[in-house]
Amino acid sequence: MFGSRVLFALFVAVTALGPARAAEKLVTVTGEGTVAVAPDAAVIRIGVSSQDKTAREASEANAKQMTAVLAAIKDAGIADRDIQTSRLSLQPQYDASKSGTPRLTGFMATNQVTIKIRDIDRLPVVLDRAIGAGANEMSGIEFVVSEQSKLLDRARDDAIADARRKAELYAQAAGSKIGHVVAITEEGSAAAPRPMQTMRASAVPIAPGEQTLRATVTVSYELTP
Repeated sequence: MFGSRVLFALFVAVTALGPARAAEKLVTVTGEGTVAVAPDAAVIRIGVSSQDKTAREASEANAKQMTAVLAAIKDAGIADRDIQTSRLSLQPQYDASKSGTPRLTGFMATNQVTIKIRDIDRLPVVLDRAIGAGANEMSGIEFVVSEQSKLLDRARDDAIADARRKAELYAQAAGSKIGHVVAITEEGSAAAPRPMQTMRASAVPIAPGEQTLRATVTVSYELTP
């Protein structure tokens, strides 16, 4: 009976130490992989701002001009599904230069649409057509990589290979070898952000450049003798 109690106590002690000892036999490293790719699509916000003496006159002028801009955009090959109204406003305009109560000088009507251009080579044509039709407001350009998930898979493969290389270096330095993978955590996978910048619409050269897709993983390996 006494021997059974000793064996039971020993079993409990070993079980309690198990997780701690297992943790000591792990090596955890972070690996990174990158893929540089040229954007193949773009998103722009473009529209018309019109000012007139009355709200009705401003709205009518804006509607007429925006109708021409939309027609030009569609004529440039942009489908209806890729055009979405993103801003529509009508605001009074005041003369703040006079002392005393501000004087109403007119109204400003603004209509802006967000356009997705799936073929980036069409971007200069779309801008030229829209500006030629009367677009006078543009809230920048955002370059897009449409097949980002597939390209990120290449970066993930490289990140895992990088993590294994580091783990092998640490294990060798410690006189051990790496065994099975215990855990993998992806820290984040994304392209470097390119926020839109507000600017006046004008016919200027467009340079999409490259974007870097990055994958970062943390991997834990068993250490073996």
